[in-house]
Amino acid sequence: MSEGRFERPTRLGTNEVSFGGVFAPETLMDNLFELEAAWIDSAGDREFEAELKRLLTTYAGRPTPTYHARRLSAAWGVDVWLKREDLLHTGAHKLNNTLGQCLLAQRMGKRRILAETGAGQHGVASATAAALLGLECVVYMGAVDAERQAPNVQRMRLLGADVIEVQHGERTLKDAINEALRAWVGEPDTHYVLGSALGPHPFPSLVAGYQEVIGREARAQFKTATGTLPNLAVACVGGGSNAIGLFREFLPDASVDLVGVEAGGRGPEPGSHAARFQGGRLGVLHGCLSYLLQDDDGQVQPTHSISAGLDYPAVGPEHAALREAGRARYECVRDSEALAGFQDLAALEGILPALESSHALGWVRREREDLKGQSVLLCLSGRGDKDLATLLANEGHGSTSDEGGAPAVGETR
Repeated sequence: MSEGRFERPTRLGTNEVSFGGVFAPETLMDNLFELEAAWIDSAGDREFEAELKRLLTTYAGRPTPTYHARRLSAAWGVDVWLKREDLLHTGAHKLNNTLGQCLLAQRMGKRRILAETGAGQHGVASATAAALLGLECVVYMGAVDAERQAPNVQRMRLLGADVIEVQHGERTLKDAINEALRAWVGEPDTHYVLGSALGPHPFPSLVAGYQEVIGREARAQFKTATGTLPNLAVACVGGGSNAIGLFREFLPDASVDLVGVEAGGRGPEPGSHAARFQGGRLGVLHGCLSYLLQDDDGQVQPTHSISAGLDYPAVGPEHAALREAGRARYECVRDSEALAGFQDLAALEGILPALESSHALGWVRREREDLKGQSVLLCLSGRGDKDLATLLANEGHGSTSDEGGAPAVGETR
């Protein structure tokens, strides 16, 4: 039995409730102790930090630009700026985290990594970092997600990863994480590269730390371009790694509102959405305490989102803490509203965003009357190549008017 103690435990929130924690089986504790020790040790190692910075710059393509979407801004009446994580190598923000964690795996002497994936972007980023650093890679992916994100499955396999499709449960991200954690218990000589800011400590803090580069760059870029800070920083929230990466840099800036956008799916009925702050309550999933969609018996509820990356029943604990403290607010948009955001950005700016990021766009679009004249810095967390089959199947299904809200772009009241 492990008798160690964590040096920097993830406990976030107020005196009433502490989000995060380590709700993990004893068989995982040695792995988690080892990971925390390596993570803390690497933070003071100039050689490690220099190598990560070198790879982020010369291999991944950082810094990514912050782009003023002028035509979209004119159409919506909102000053929209996009942090272009879609331009990072592999097409999403996930590589920020996988490069850091795979370097940690090397530091710990691991030769094999495990990963989960929903939308496929974390799986691709894990396979990419593993190939670069000479590590074996196994990726767990729900069979439903593997079908709707088939291009990313092909990319992972071309990069040399073994992709295992999970055939039980809802066959989505939750079930992929279940299988990856089970495999890690049985393979202590591997490292599990968890893809979002959730799970047992140290993962929420570790992943958020590797994603802080998003907000650090975006704040400096926006201020250089405008001489001020945005009124709002907005990002989609599944587990929440791109959002927490953006939000952390703005936490001291009280003038900047932080808005996370969840998946409202088909509507508010249980099983029809993945909006944890709308229909969830406190619960434990995959090793941490946060908001969770569950029934009266504490059973995890099914979820739905047109976006595989947001189709998850819990949210990262740091987001729960920010909401509890009143520092960030969390909204949701339906599938149709996300599609409308996608369509406007594609038509007006020539950019195909991922369906995850389209939820953030869909919220700004829906709320554009209330946001008129304000500046919005939005994290475009990934590109939409992976979503083409879903987008084509739903062509014409985007909102043409918002229920009780603003008219669609080009319409009049």
